[in-house]
Amino acid sequence: MKELLRTNDPTVIAFATALLDGEGITTFATDVHMSTLEGSIGALPRRLLVRDDDHARARRVLADNDIDTGDG
Repeated sequence: MKELLRTNDPTVIAFATALLDGEGITTFATDVHMSTLEGSIGALPRRLLVRDDDHARARRVLADNDIDTGDG
């Protein structure tokens, strides 16, 4: 698994997951329950992972939908 996206905005994770699911790319969201430890203030970013083989295609899907993956 390879990190695709890191954000503090849970709506971006949800949107990216929906887009990638529609393309048949399996995702895994990490750090989803960290808000319990931080007091729900949104300080800790959530990450979205994809299989190594799907990473390049997933980046293109997100870029086509104006979601910045931070990879330049």
